[in-house]
Amino acid sequence: MKRHEAREKALQALFQIDVGHIPPDEAIGNVTGSGEVDPFLRQLVFDVIEHRAEIDELLRSNLEKWKLERVANVDRVILRMATYEMKYVDDVPVSVSLDEAVELAKKFGDWKSGSFVNGVLSKVKAALQK
Repeated sequence: MKRHEAREKALQALFQIDVGHIPPDEAIGNVTGSGEVDPFLRQLVFDVIEHRAEIDELLRSNLEKWKLERVANVDRVILRMATYEMKYVDDVPVSVSLDEAVELAKKFGDWKSGSFVNGVLSKVKAALQK
């Protein structure tokens, strides 16, 4: 599985976990069906959950005129995934994480999601580079 596809599946699984409050393994199973689970997909899902408090704090400090809880569910999950990658995944360039997040937002969010995600993550990127 390519990383782009793993990100899409991780987004779908994390969305189910966030909105449906289901266990991570069940959510991963729902999006992958039976068979082997991609290690990057598993890493994204479990590590975003593990680091959620730090990720959310970083997002809150970079949202202007928004509360994280009011951000659309899909956008919030995308922001969490990308922030996790930008902060914790050394083998993925920050620009790739940001670009992938914008593409996911365009595909799964509404018509404003791409620019919203880009704006927030650009601020997160700047904050991480300090």
